[in-house]
Amino acid sequence: MPESSRHRLTVSDLVTGYVTAHDPVRRLIGLRTSDQTAVSVRYSPEVYAEHLRNLGEPARAATSDLGALLVPGRHLFAYGILDLPDGEFEAHRLVVSGEAGGDFPFERPQWWPAQVRELARFYRRAQFGDGPVDMRDYRTVLRLGGDKADSFLQETDTLSRLIYGMSTAFLLTGEEDLLSVAEAGTAYLREHMRFVDRDHDVVYWYHGIDVRDGTEVKLFTSEFGDDYAAIPAYEQIYALVGLTQTYRLTGDPAILADIEATLRLIRRFFHDPEHGGWFSHLDPFDLSPDHESLRHNRMRKNWNSIGDHAPAYLINLYLATGRPEYADMLVESADLIVSRFAEPGSPFVQERFHADWTPDRAWGWQQDRAVVGHNLKIAWNLMRLSALRPDPAYRRLAERIGRSMPGLGADLRRGGWYDVLDRTPSDSGRHRFTWHDRKAWWQQEQGILAYLILAGHTGDAEYLRQARESAAFYNAFFLDHDEGGVYFNVLANGLPYLLGDERLKGSHSMSMYHATELGLLATVYQRLLIRREPMDLWFRPRPDGFADRRLRVAPDLLPPGRVRLAAVEVDGHPYHDFDPATMHVTLPRSATDLVVRARLVGVE
Repeated sequence: MPESSRHRLTVSDLVTGYVTAHDPVRRLIGLRTSDQTAVSVRYSPEVYAEHLRNLGEPARAATSDLGALLVPGRHLFAYGILDLPDGEFEAHRLVVSGEAGGDFPFERPQWWPAQVRELARFYRRAQFGDGPVDMRDYRTVLRLGGDKADSFLQETDTLSRLIYGMSTAFLLTGEEDLLSVAEAGTAYLREHMRFVDRDHDVVYWYHGIDVRDGTEVKLFTSEFGDDYAAIPAYEQIYALVGLTQTYRLTGDPAILADIEATLRLIRRFFHDPEHGGWFSHLDPFDLSPDHESLRHNRMRKNWNSIGDHAPAYLINLYLATGRPEYADMLVESADLIVSRFAEPGSPFVQERFHADWTPDRAWGWQQDRAVVGHNLKIAWNLMRLSALRPDPAYRRLAERIGRSMPGLGADLRRGGWYDVLDRTPSDSGRHRFTWHDRKAWWQQEQGILAYLILAGHTGDAEYLRQARESAAFYNAFFLDHDEGGVYFNVLANGLPYLLGDERLKGSHSMSMYHATELGLLATVYQRLLIRREPMDLWFRPRPDGFADRRLRVAPDLLPPGRVRLAAVEVDGHPYHDFDPATMHVTLPRSATDLVVRARLVGVE
């Protein structure tokens, strides 16, 4: 073997940044990465270049246009071979992610709604085909291409997440078929996965049902390993995510009654009257958080049981109803995050606690580890809640996380956000990857929304840059243009990671929720607060929906005075009985469902 080959070490790698120079004769590109590092990229004579594209769009080659495209300021991904130890990098694939003038394709008005529509169509076909929707066909587990695995499980939470995705797709597009899927799923969820406890006047939700051999076996407690044989708070929380989004569109009083009954369960049995907050697990027999059957989950609180109420259902419930008790619960959650989760001396929040709020650094897989996405999620939700209650402490913690997290949890050379890190740095000062350097789709959502929402509230250009770079990585590497949907995980270099559960498009962890929530909120903040462009939302209130006949169309908890309702159509005709400032529409009486289209605009 030649000496040069014996000692040659190469790895496939990715580098991303902004073009600083281009020499087409030498095939050299100068890039400036997110952390302002200068990188020289040589591209091969066989390089293939393409433009960033959305789901449902055809590929667009850019190879013949490189001379015109590789101009200073253009954002670019370069994938190729890194030679070690000399560090020479040769690119074999280029993704032109930026546009002239510094904009990005995903800042076009219809990018995110179109992506949500494609996601909805993928899951609609995968679960039910192109014909009538029969919810008995729903399955939690979907393979990479959307075909169903040999599993007969229907998990409540993943069905609820599918319902959320379909409702959100209707909200953004007005496609009736998608809302019909959501309503069919809601009816099925309520009929088959709901337990009405008349003794305690509460509702709780089964983990799921097994429909093997045409029978229906109720799974009362969680089958998931971390929560096995218990009733976890997060399963009750996510059972509400689809119900609440559907209620927001239709005002169905039966849905609201089930949401209120589930909240009675949360207040009566999960809530800690002594120390505040909500316990993470209950024993299934006596509905107590203090039972030996709960083992490592006994008398515990965590991020999910405290912080997930707001984004999963509670903000949407408040938006739909305006009820002060829901605002109070949102404030209680935010106050607990600020007072209990933030830890002096650590850049990361603490996520697990004993009943008295003593940190639990020995729990299961988490130990003393930070989930990057949870830190980012706290940032964007505190900014949302600051619009409801302008508490400076909310904004301080959100901005503290926003300023520190790119240097800790972001990949500043390749783009994207990492997964789990040790909270305590090593002797070298670095926070070690706990297991791997892969990047999960839901963590990318947290990064994009954290910085879009921070940018929308503050106008800070650095937050906007981080949001754009995060969205560029997600749209370049997570969209599955061959099969549809989004990938669960990619490697650090952006290639899909397709092993085990992480090759699935449907699982205990993945359905439609995160990707469609991203599409909705990215549209809201990008168009209304950052670019001040109009956007439309669709609703379909029932004749018996919304007892006060008031349809609340505010798309999120937004800074007062920054967005107004500009126009309304009811059943395709202009309608004028609405309040532009409060974004309330007074609905006309009708014997049939109404289709309401609301146009919102950003205000200087």
